[in-house]
Amino acid sequence: MKISVVGTGYVGLVTGACLADAGNDVLCLDLDESKIKILKDGGIPIHEPGLLDIVRKNVAAGRLRFTTSVEESVAFGLVQFIAVGTPPDEDGSADLKYVLAAARNIGRHMTSEKVVVDKSTVPVGTADKVRAAIADELAQRKSDLPFHVVSNPEFLKEGAAVEDFQRPDRIVVGVDSARAIDVMRQIYAPFQRNHDKLMVMDVRSAELTKYAANAMLATRISFMNELANLAETLGADIEQVRMGIGSDSRIGYSFLYAGCGYGGSCFPKDVKALIKTASENGHTLQVLTAVEDANEAQKSVLVNKITTAFGKDLKGKRFALWGLAFKPNTDDMREAPSRVIIDALLARGATVCAYDPVAIDEAKRVLGASIDYANRAVDAIEGADALVIVTEWKEFRSPSFDLLAEKLKTKRIFDGRNLYDPAMPAQYGIIYEAIGRKI
Repeated sequence: MKISVVGTGYVGLVTGACLADAGNDVLCLDLDESKIKILKDGGIPIHEPGLLDIVRKNVAAGRLRFTTSVEESVAFGLVQFIAVGTPPDEDGSADLKYVLAAARNIGRHMTSEKVVVDKSTVPVGTADKVRAAIADELAQRKSDLPFHVVSNPEFLKEGAAVEDFQRPDRIVVGVDSARAIDVMRQIYAPFQRNHDKLMVMDVRSAELTKYAANAMLATRISFMNELANLAETLGADIEQVRMGIGSDSRIGYSFLYAGCGYGGSCFPKDVKALIKTASENGHTLQVLTAVEDANEAQKSVLVNKITTAFGKDLKGKRFALWGLAFKPNTDDMREAPSRVIIDALLARGATVCAYDPVAIDEAKRVLGASIDYANRAVDAIEGADALVIVTEWKEFRSPSFDLLAEKLKTKRIFDGRNLYDPAMPAQYGIIYEAIGRKI
């Protein structure tokens, strides 16, 4: 099948590459010429494990190509995936200008039937707006070409997006025509050979499903963070509590890790957008409002621990910071807790030397020269008063505690991801402060 994908970000590029890997002919469109140049030169503009190999393999096989030409993209595919960004507007709602611009381009240039698939995370009712935009462009051309609009939300975790696409838990498809169902079944047949994972529903239910999933996961995280703060006060250990409640089959262990808050391109944006959607329709989502407030507060928990230990004036203090990305296996720093923590430390007069396995270039773009950067984790601790851990990269899980005890001037670790058994750093005389742990 010939498929066009509009947008080459996390969702668009993973979707295009994986569909090409299943044997489809895929053309990816992006108006950002720098991104397309990187792709045509054999690279990828994002960090995503396994993606580069798939892109290169399918480009070499002739199944995956890239363009900046809207006309070429619209003409190419029967199926037109829209996978552009929906950044939060000032009021918290999702900005649909890129989605609707893509829809209008399809309506403006199509010369045959199209199946238009909303892959971007969009508010309920967006498919109606996409349909209206395409219909309006066709009406201006006095054309009655057939088209179908589908909601097919992505459920891809950054850092595991390729695996999630190729081995999905479920494939949600919101449709309103038999033709669209047939096309979507054909596209996703290679990804569900073991059993049928396609969930066909109405379009609005599909749109809401995506927001509901992310909101539920964000709720679990904020709940555990608030419980961790309480556990600390009560003298309980949140890790033991996590094990105790996670063993309940009704709850499970996923997304029950306490830490210094969630970030990234999805949870913060989607929670805000769902709250805004509810407000626009006369509802107040009290639980989600609390989830968002709790998460913002949690990003400051480590800073509060630091100022308790060193005082609010941190002039002359230097902190090593391990982890800049909002989670492991990505270089994405959008809404990352590291940014809040770094800003707070700098505002109090401290200096920071940061290390991250893959996000240094992105950090330099975002933070510039406001902090120092290290090429290795051990380099970051040189001359540091204390270590602050913000991202749970694997390479941070088994450090040389004797080296940390030797290098850190105050022998202190502030761990925002609860990586260590508190007894371990204590053996080396290190003062270990984590989130909700019994020290």
